[in-house]
Amino acid sequence: MNTQVERLEHSMVKLTVTVPAEDFKKAITKAYHKTKGRINIPGFRKGKAPQQIIERMYGPEIFYDDAVNFVINDTYAGAADEAGIEFTSRPEFDVENVKKGEDLVYTAVAAVRPDVALGEYKGLEIPKFEAEVTDEDVERELQSEQKKNSRKIDVTDRPVEDGDSVILDYAGTIDGVAFDGGTAVDAPLKIGSGTFIPGFEEQLIGVSIGEDKDVVVTFPEDYNAKDLAGKEAVFACKIKKIQKEELPELDDEFAQDVSEFDTLDEYKEDLRKNLLTRKQEQAKTARENAVVEKLVAETEIDVPEAMKNYEAEKMFEEYAQQLQSQGIPVDMYLQYQGLDADKFKETLIPQADQRIRTRLVLEAVVDAEKIEISEEEFDAELDRLAEQYKMEKDKLTKLIGDFERKQMEKDLAVQKAITLLVENATEA
Repeated sequence: MNTQVERLEHSMVKLTVTVPAEDFKKAITKAYHKTKGRINIPGFRKGKAPQQIIERMYGPEIFYDDAVNFVINDTYAGAADEAGIEFTSRPEFDVENVKKGEDLVYTAVAAVRPDVALGEYKGLEIPKFEAEVTDEDVERELQSEQKKNSRKIDVTDRPVEDGDSVILDYAGTIDGVAFDGGTAVDAPLKIGSGTFIPGFEEQLIGVSIGEDKDVVVTFPEDYNAKDLAGKEAVFACKIKKIQKEELPELDDEFAQDVSEFDTLDEYKEDLRKNLLTRKQEQAKTARENAVVEKLVAETEIDVPEAMKNYEAEKMFEEYAQQLQSQGIPVDMYLQYQGLDADKFKETLIPQADQRIRTRLVLEAVVDAEKIEISEEEFDAELDRLAEQYKMEKDKLTKLIGDFERKQMEKDLAVQKAITLLVENATEA
């Protein structure tokens, strides 16, 4: 196998691979064995016709598509490695010469890592991020805990008020015709939550249990279901239950119920400490984001379109997996959003571009600083992951191969680069 490399504009590379005729001949034979069962030749049982007979009747070209795919799959990765090329996008293949008895020649065009014109990365100026906890912060946290521990009480002596939780039946129509998703029985709704169509919840205020109420609303122009957008609908509603929220008293008894402390003052002091820790983490993250964004904005990188598209595809696959883990098929989600997969990927390209630039810049800092990960640092990361995933460290270690280890070391080095940037930044 012979490989030639041609550098193109915008960090694109053309790889020309020449595969010996004998190897292509073997691939044709492999293609014959794959497809012979689908070929009918008079005088032979299906799948039993010799390769030479099939080629004589249809020409060897009948096997070329499969044979070329076999050759590319078997040689492409090795050819790229041999040429010292690390592609960063999905390659576009083209066959320049395909004929039995001759060398097969194909090309692969794809993106490679673009050059990073890394400027001065130490002493970057970023905003000052304070980690301060006020009395108001503590009170908000206390009220949040109070709300979490509230209970609902049935209300029977008055109509619906703002803030109530109700159970209702409703049936929606447009011009007297019912529509999909417009009917529900025993639907829960918190008045004032903004869960339903704008204007719906407010019209239920003042309605009593068992009372019928026609709620008239107009679907927003940008409503996800395009067939309903901008249309007026009438919902025939009946309130079946009203509940109000009762909050517990904020006293020592409350503190004993929700925490390990005996008094409310002790509990509030613990809330303050936890809030400070959280705000310190938030400030740390904000500094990291600010310094990285600043450096990325000041660094010139010509990111190939093919690389952006490939990253957007990976992001789409990640997003689809997240939806699937929640029991939501990606096709259903896209239909709800009024998009197809290609259009959705287009919306991801700006994020993909930023993700690529960020990673390239940080890896450039890793290279410039010659950052490496020690065995102790890698071992500490294993401890952290084992704790995070509640696994025995030995079992986790067995799951990590050479590729995974290299990727983990790269990620740890990037994090060390971020720490270095923050430590050398100045806060204005």
